[in-house]
Amino acid sequence: MRPLILASKSPRRSQLLREAGFDFRVETFDVDESFPADMPAEEVAPWLAQLKARAAEGLIQDQEIILAADSTVILDGVVYNKPEDYADAFRMIRLLAGKQHTVVTGVCLLSKEKEVVFSSHTKVWIGSMTDEEIDYYIRSCEPFDKAGSYGAQEWIGHCKITRIEGTFTNVMGLPVDMVYEALRSGFSGF
Repeated sequence: MRPLILASKSPRRSQLLREAGFDFRVETFDVDESFPADMPAEEVAPWLAQLKARAAEGLIQDQEIILAADSTVILDGVVYNKPEDYADAFRMIRLLAGKQHTVVTGVCLLSKEKEVVFSSHTKVWIGSMTDEEIDYYIRSCEPFDKAGSYGAQEWIGHCKITRIEGTFTNVMGLPVDMVYEALRSGFSGF
């Protein structure tokens, strides 16, 4: 099997890959995650994933494959990335509560011979939340490294996500099913 390099600081992406039986190592680079203001919301996550993969391109030796990903939360055409602080997290969760939004995770697989970029879209419904519930969630789970200020594998996922259309792993940050198929069908020797 070809060596896989996960170019992501996300502990959830590492967890998902480990649980799916992937053998990989983690290598990360700091990348400016700002994007063009006129970019369509659905294109942001795959664009950022490609940017992250290309930042790690110098690590590729022989048969290695870089896997980079980025997730965004989209509500009414607006992209919600990681919150800046408590107030920003509170604002985002208040906006998402009681509504349906879309989680888009972009993935870039990069080797010496090819680059594959794709994205997965999952619709998520979060039930209504009181200010006290939002405060409890932020203080107990500290979702400051998560797009949209929440993690589906935490309290909000257990108590407030009422419906999901698409894959759960995508909401956690990596559509493992699509990654597996893309590696298996697109990269010889994987």
